Amino acid sequence: MNDVLPDETPIWHYLEACLRELTASYGYSEIRMPIVENTQLFCRSIGEVTDIVEKEMYTFVDKGEDSLTLRPEGTASCVRAGIQHGLLYNQQQRLWYMGPMFRRERPQKGRYRQFYQFGLEAFGLKGPDIDAEIIALTARLWKKIGLKDVELQINSLGSNQARETYKEILVKYLTQNIEQLDSDSQRRLKSNPLRILDSKNPDMNELIEKAPKLMDHLDDESREHFEGLCQRLDKLDITYFINTKLVRGLDYYNRTVFEWTTKDLGSQGTICAGGRYDGLVEQLGGQTTQGCGFAMGLERIILLIKQQNDLQNKLSAKTEVYLCTLGQSAEIVGMQLAENLRNELPELKIQLHCGAGNFKKQLKKADKSGAKIALILGEDEVDQQQITIKFLREKTEQKMIAQSELSTQLQSLLF
Repeated sequence: MNDVLPDETPIWHYLEACLRELTASYGYSEIRMPIVENTQLFCRSIGEVTDIVEKEMYTFVDKGEDSLTLRPEGTASCVRAGIQHGLLYNQQQRLWYMGPMFRRERPQKGRYRQFYQFGLEAFGLKGPDIDAEIIALTARLWKKIGLKDVELQINSLGSNQARETYKEILVKYLTQNIEQLDSDSQRRLKSNPLRILDSKNPDMNELIEKAPKLMDHLDDESREHFEGLCQRLDKLDITYFINTKLVRGLDYYNRTVFEWTTKDLGSQGTICAGGRYDGLVEQLGGQTTQGCGFAMGLERIILLIKQQNDLQNKLSAKTEVYLCTLGQSAEIVGMQLAENLRNELPELKIQLHCGAGNFKKQLKKADKSGAKIALILGEDEVDQQQITIKFLREKTEQKMIAQSELSTQLQSLLF
């Protein structure tokens, strides 16, 4: 699990602000769910035989002997909340959420056991238009934050019935070549054969390439839906690659699945993934409601932002003005001056020196803060109702002005 230190938080604030602005512009509203849920919620939604449920969940029994789990993803919690509060039946909802998720994975670059995720879910919309809009929203985000070299991969898993029929065909093919399967894939052959198509074992590449394609066994309605999605993406000039091996790791997906990937993060190249899950609401006890959404890991996106541009330096929340006070009466007046400046210039980043200290020590701290200007207030300045402006980053002579003029002077110097 990872600490986010003060010099890193500005870039987090920037990304979070971009996400809030973007979702608002598309008509999505925020929902906040608890971090802890009943364990059975994830077993029923994600799937008992997925890696997440089998190996990665943080699960414990509380004092009431209920089995609880730190949420490993947000969709199941969002659906549970929607059902519980009557948000979904015969309604259309566009929702988003952001916060920590927990999986006991092997930590890697951009991957932690507590990680932050942004998720978006749309309910009650069955056509390919919402699939395309959600993908368009993510494409707009990459442009907004300046990400380059990200690739969109799409596929269709078809209806639940078509997928079950395809599973039988796939299992028959894989069973005939079982000696070429690694131990993990042999285990999945009975429990979750589609996940074998997503194997990262290079020794199985040829076997997987020759496997029957799910796309060739789609039902007519799913094929029409997928063609409708492609037509809309083409119209929007969003470049995509149809990856017939893309199956996603969660059991609840059907029809559209997609991932945005990059080669700049090594093996963990997926930065955003999602798709359609039309049966999940019913599976969790609600009325039949279509659903579509995505989730993105914020740590990976921030890693990309750092690699591809120098936003971190530009976004740094450095102090602009440092107020030095010398003497007890100056400390008292100085605090009042700082608060007045914050009232009059809300955008000003001003730091008041606290903890006393001589003039040299205070100026050293002013310089270390990164401030452009130091304000110097001593006992004499207090008596004369004046204050000294000292420029720390340019060769300009310091000057003394009336305290009443300070706000106007700083506004002209800094803004």
